[in-house]
Amino acid sequence: MTSGGEIGETKEKLETPMPEKYIVNLSTEERKYLHQLTHKGKYPARRFKRAQILLLSDEGHADETIARMLHVGESTVHRTRQKCVDGGVEFALSEQPRPGGKRKLDGRAEAMLIATACSDAPTGQKRWTMQMLAARLVELQLVDSISDETVRRVLEKTTSSLG
Repeated sequence: MTSGGEIGETKEKLETPMPEKYIVNLSTEERKYLHQLTHKGKYPARRFKRAQILLLSDEGHADETIARMLHVGESTVHRTRQKCVDGGVEFALSEQPRPGGKRKLDGRAEAMLIATACSDAPTGQKRWTMQMLAARLVELQLVDSISDETVRRVLEKTTSSLG
């Protein structure tokens, strides 16, 4: 083979392991709480994994080892440790709100969209298209602009049929 390397050749890992700067030391109550969380009840998968990460961290396992054991990324383990040290167990287990785009349509505009979609199609048309509905919302000055995909998603939430 040419300079591309041999098949089966291993390459050195370019990344350096994350520093073990965040040491998790759980109290007896915290450890008991996490054990209960991982053995009883139904919890969201992320919360469950984070509890497992904290328990294994408390036992002294390295990030890489925990990541392999739980089939998660090392950065997940590192961030969970960091959150625990910075804000406590509950903070490390909790899900922070995720930023999302501002809604294009408020309740009034959604109601108008649905009413328009359920009304008779414009003259010469068999049915409303997503593009025509989007144009109608702009025409009614309910929004400055809106994509036909946004219109489709809003209508998808309803049980109405357009045809």
